[in-house]
Amino acid sequence: MDKPISGMMIYYYIVCKRKLWYFYNQIQMESDDENIKIGKVLDENTYEREEKHINIDNVINIDYIKDKGILHEVKKSRKIEEAGIIQIKYYLYYLKHKGVENIKGKVDYPLLKQCINIELTEEDEKCIEAILIDLKKIVGRKLPPMLEKKGFCKKCAYFELCYI
Repeated sequence: MDKPISGMMIYYYIVCKRKLWYFYNQIQMESDDENIKIGKVLDENTYEREEKHINIDNVINIDYIKDKGILHEVKKSRKIEEAGIIQIKYYLYYLKHKGVENIKGKVDYPLLKQCINIELTEEDEKCIEAILIDLKKIVGRKLPPMLEKKGFCKKCAYFELCYI
């Protein structure tokens, strides 16, 4: 594995391992996807006063930091909530391993006017370490993982590629 593991890779690991493999191998289908366009508009028009897209080491890209020590990740809906939570826990994990302590996270759902507070526990760290091991195995394969049919496949940018 020659690329660092980004937050988006962690997100895709939870959402769909096949999508992760495509993304890692630079097979990208998202430029014309309607859901991606909606997400970009949401990003551009929410939290406008905040400094956004804080890139650290070209590995993690934090949507914004509002209060000192609280990282925010903005999501359109709660449909794949677990993935957003793991993604921000990965950010906390990554920063902790760079020596940044006492930070927390929030997953924000501006369309729903809701948020979830996130903290990194020792159990979370073990889970992330296991994810990192498995993720490296997946992206190192010559072929993508087998298709797993999920409820949100029809709205995925990779739908046509997977269901040809």
